[in-house]
Amino acid sequence: MSHSVTPIAPLRALLARPDGAILAIVSRIEGPSYRPLGAMMAIVDESDLVGSLSSGCIEADIALQARAARDSGKPMCVRYGKDSPYVDIQLPCGGGLEILLCPRPNLTVLGEVVRRNDARQSCSLVIKTEDGAMRLGDAQLTTRDDDHITIKVDPEICFHVFGKGPEASTFAALVEAAGYPNLLLSPDKETLDAAASSGCATHHLKMPHYPTDVSIDPWTAVTLFFHDHDWEPPILASALQADALYVGAQGSRASAEGRLSALRELGVGEVSLERLRGPIGLIPSARDPRTLAVSVLAEVLAEAM
Repeated sequence: MSHSVTPIAPLRALLARPDGAILAIVSRIEGPSYRPLGAMMAIVDESDLVGSLSSGCIEADIALQARAARDSGKPMCVRYGKDSPYVDIQLPCGGGLEILLCPRPNLTVLGEVVRRNDARQSCSLVIKTEDGAMRLGDAQLTTRDDDHITIKVDPEICFHVFGKGPEASTFAALVEAAGYPNLLLSPDKETLDAAASSGCATHHLKMPHYPTDVSIDPWTAVTLFFHDHDWEPPILASALQADALYVGAQGSRASAEGRLSALRELGVGEVSLERLRGPIGLIPSARDPRTLAVSVLAEVLAEAM
C-alpha cells in the first residue's frame, strides 16, 4: 500500500524499519512531471510504500526494481517515460523520470535530517548518485549535478489559527485534514471544542496576546478570524515582528484600515505593515466558512511557493 504522506515521512519510515528498506528518489526530470526533483519514497517492502514519485503509474514497478538494488546492495537508476526501456509503462505527463534507488542508506545522516526537521531547521541532503554516499549540507536549492543530487528539506508549514466562531474552527479543521501541523488559539470554549473534535491542537486564550510558549518561525502561517477586532492588534504586532511566512486577518476593508491604524499606535513600522494580509483569501468577500477556509489556505500555499 502506498501512503499519502508529508515530505519527511519516507525518512521516518526508513529509520523506523531500516532492515531491507530502500530510499527511492526522483533524481532527474525531463519535461513535465507529477512530482518534483528530489521527491522521496521509502520502499519498506513491495506492498508497503511510504510516499509517492508519480501519480501512481510507476510505484509498483519501482517496488519490483528495488529487489535488484536490495540484492546487489548497490544504488541503481531506473528510467521511465521518455527514452525508457520499459515501453509498456507510460507516464501520463509525457516526460521522462530517472529514479535513484538507494539500498542501505546512511541512517546516521538521515536521522540528522529528521532531527533538524523536528527542530524546525532547514537543511540539505546531498547524495552521490554513483555509490549512494550521503552527507548533510547547508540549506540550498534542490539541484542535480553530474554525479550528485542535493535535496533541500524544509520544515512543513505550521498554521497558528487565532479566532472565534465557525470561520476559525472550519479553517483549522481544513488544515488538519490536509495534514499540516496546526494550533487553534481562541478565547471561546465552543470554538476550541469544535476544532478539537476535528483533531486539532488547541490553546485557550485568556487575553489578547501571542502566548510566549508558542514560537514563530519562517514556516509559520498566522491567520486571524475574529469578529471582535480588538483582539487583533497585540497578536498581529507580535506576529509581524517575527519572521513568519504569512500573517493575515479576516474582515472588511474598513476593518483592515482600522487594524493598520491600531498597529501603528502600537509602534509597528510601515515595512512590517506591508507584510500584513487582509482581507485574507483569494476569493473576494467570501462569507461561507468553508469557502473562506479554502480561499485562505490557497492564499497561504501560494505565498509558500
